[in-house]
Amino acid sequence: MDLRRLDRTPGPSIRTVDLEMIYQLGSHEVRALDRVSLLIPSGQFVVVRGRSGSGKSTLMHVIAGLRKATAGQVFVGETEIQSLAASDADRFRRRHVGLIFQFFNLIPSLTVEMNIALPLLLDGHKLQNLRRQIDELIDLLGMSHRRTHAPHELSGGEMQRVAIARALIIKPALILADEPTGNLDSRASDEIFSLLRDLSRERGVTTLVMTHEVEATRYSDRVLEMSDGRVVADSAASALDRLR
Repeated sequence: MDLRRLDRTPGPSIRTVDLEMIYQLGSHEVRALDRVSLLIPSGQFVVVRGRSGSGKSTLMHVIAGLRKATAGQVFVGETEIQSLAASDADRFRRRHVGLIFQFFNLIPSLTVEMNIALPLLLDGHKLQNLRRQIDELIDLLGMSHRRTHAPHELSGGEMQRVAIARALIIKPALILADEPTGNLDSRASDEIFSLLRDLSRERGVTTLVMTHEVEATRYSDRVLEMSDGRVVADSAASALDRLR
């Protein structure tokens, strides 16, 4: 897959400063994030691993501006996400951040090409002006034979490819993926991780993948381990364990 055909836009750095997310569960205080401070350089592919409840999904949601942290700061490039009003955070995501989730979130009544175009249609673009972009992404992701199909006619791996194409249609500089292979078999998972790695290397997209899967570390530049809302390990992926 020749991702060099897509525009190269260097991704932003990400910096978090003493992030905290605290919930009240009855009389108990739950710290979903516990003073998380990170620096992720531009264009790095980072895998964040941890069990369910470790805080990795909460971290992604806060970086994306989907949720407000109890305390702390998040800088995506020069933009401090926590200080943005909800409408401004939404606008920032639509224009700069590609979000990928475990359950695909495709619209059942729309075709593959319409699902891919949806973010730009919601941002006021006309479908006739998007044909070239849609065609390029469908071709790159090997979905040309599925363009007029509905989601229920696709395999899990194909649905996730459509979800990735939908994330790419805005030409994001940052991709945030939460358990993107959670519903896929091992072969489809490898294809998705390989695709995300290639996007990072070929386009300079800063990429964070939240996952519990050990196999994901083979594709990454760096691995963060989370437990109980804290980053408990931070290491570059071993050259012996990465796929070249």
